[in-house]
Amino acid sequence: MPKYLLLLHEPVDALPADITPEEIQAIIQRYTDWRTRLVTAGKFVDGHKLRDGEGRVLRREADKVTVTDGPYAEVREVIGGLFVIEAASYDEAVALSEDCPHFEFGPIEIREIEPT
Repeated sequence: MPKYLLLLHEPVDALPADITPEEIQAIIQRYTDWRTRLVTAGKFVDGHKLRDGEGRVLRREADKVTVTDGPYAEVREVIGGLFVIEAASYDEAVALSEDCPHFEFGPIEIREIEPT
């Protein structure tokens, strides 16, 4: 069955600075509940929250690879996490994603993973 990558986009300032630990736990629980529904349906493959504010961007220029810190401070949106699901088609992948709690924070990009 085809696999689809769900890229969770979010504004850099998706969460308010004064969010409480209890509010964070409630958000985490909503993601956990959604993932559990996918696991129960046999559709969940993998998922990860990406560390906020950290990363590296690599570029090749001629014969040299340059490394810069990323994501950049001037960007408005970052990829905050990802899920990999199994679905028969893009339509099913969309249907499985429609109740994802991430829509409270930003859009979800769906890409089919090409088999290797």
